[in-house]
Amino acid sequence: MNNSDLIKNIIKTLDDKKAIDIKAIEIKELTIVADCFIIASGTSSTHVKALAGEVEDALSKQGVEPLHIEGRATGWIIIDYNSVIVHIFQRESREYYNLERLWQDADYLDVDKFLAE
Repeated sequence: MNNSDLIKNIIKTLDDKKAIDIKAIEIKELTIVADCFIIASGTSSTHVKALAGEVEDALSKQGVEPLHIEGRATGWIIIDYNSVIVHIFQRESREYYNLERLWQDADYLDVDKFLAE
């Protein structure tokens, strides 16, 4: 699966499950960590876990498995798909860590474009 399809599938899955404020940040010009971060929020710890589970299940059905998952017991779950890293936060944790500010020099991808495809 290419990066664009991976990003689209993640964004659509998060949107279908009512994730809040989905952002896609292209970071490949700024770091070797990944090509893209996808950031979203859930309304509670249960919602955050459910969002992470849905992303993992949806991609697994397409033969894509994460390299690593962190934070299943916290307000911030990270799912590493090598070139795309998904960050799912509870609202308070997202505000505290403010990844969008840390990566403010990065380009934002148009999430609505992915949802329209």
